[in-house]
Amino acid sequence: MSEVAPNTAATTTGTTTGTGTTTGTTTMREAINRALADALERDPKVLLLGEDIGALGGIFRVTDGLQARFGGERVFDTPSAEAGIAGVALGLALAGFRPIAEFQFDGFAWPGLDQVVSHLAKYRMRTKGRVGLAVTIRIPVGAGLQGKEHHAESPETAFASVPGLRVVTPSNPADAYALLTQAIADPDPVIFLEPKRLYQAEGPTTDSATRDLSMTAAGILRDGSDLTLLAYGGMVPRALEAADRAQQDLDASVQVIDLRCLAPLDVATITQAVASTGRAVLVHEAPRTLGLGAEIAARITEDCFDQLQAPVARVTGYDTPYAPPLLQDAAWIPTVERILEAIATTLQRRR
Repeated sequence: MSEVAPNTAATTTGTTTGTGTTTGTTTMREAINRALADALERDPKVLLLGEDIGALGGIFRVTDGLQARFGGERVFDTPSAEAGIAGVALGLALAGFRPIAEFQFDGFAWPGLDQVVSHLAKYRMRTKGRVGLAVTIRIPVGAGLQGKEHHAESPETAFASVPGLRVVTPSNPADAYALLTQAIADPDPVIFLEPKRLYQAEGPTTDSATRDLSMTAAGILRDGSDLTLLAYGGMVPRALEAADRAQQDLDASVQVIDLRCLAPLDVATITQAVASTGRAVLVHEAPRTLGLGAEIAARITEDCFDQLQAPVARVTGYDTPYAPPLLQDAAWIPTVERILEAIATTLQRRR
């Protein structure tokens, strides 16, 4: 498969300072591997389960080397049955373990949705707050690697719409390590979405304990005064590039927000940012209708109506199944040019 990463153990280039901070660069795949290894090392109740995550190290080699290091009783393969994976994870959590389950591909998450929605998300409420389920479900998501049907989807809205679930997604290695570490430590279920297009993206990495980052908070990656650009996961690098292009081509100062946490949304950061600029463009590669951008646009309109200088714009995937692999990036997923066009149009509009 073209999207399979090389079968090499996760390594970080850099040095460790006296504060525990690791300097240097790593890929997102390596950062996630390291977060999993650190969790297994810290807590004997942490278990990893999923399809091909053991000796193979996962389709994308994210769990490479972990079974050899921690043993087959703590890092183990499952059948290709997402409902079974979610159900086993639920049972392990009830027994006092802290399972981290992997659904191998985004398009195969749907069979597991019943266990997640009907039981994982509801258990805290069902027990009047007495029992939580410390389950993390990792799902590689999104297109960009020429995956076949069912291998390049964006199911975030389905999970984000379910009360009782926290849904997070990183856009760089440092955030991947910090967010996954916090997700594993959370006493309630967390859906951790891993943008496949960013597995090999490099960036600095830092120990979670030394980072001022909350799993519930959006991040302001770029300041700006003319327009707020909001994105998450695999679309964040394109949003940043579009903001740079807007500065060069349009002489526009564009603020970039990385949502990070999709459920619950950090509404305070979102609305404060948009109120300060008066204009907003939302970017995601999921389809447009009932995508996460629709909910965010509604929240912005409710809270920032008096400050808005133009309608909230959305740059999204199309309302069709994902295009054939060779067409995905070119014709389906939001491009920098499409984002830049939306920025230009929004800047020109007046109430």
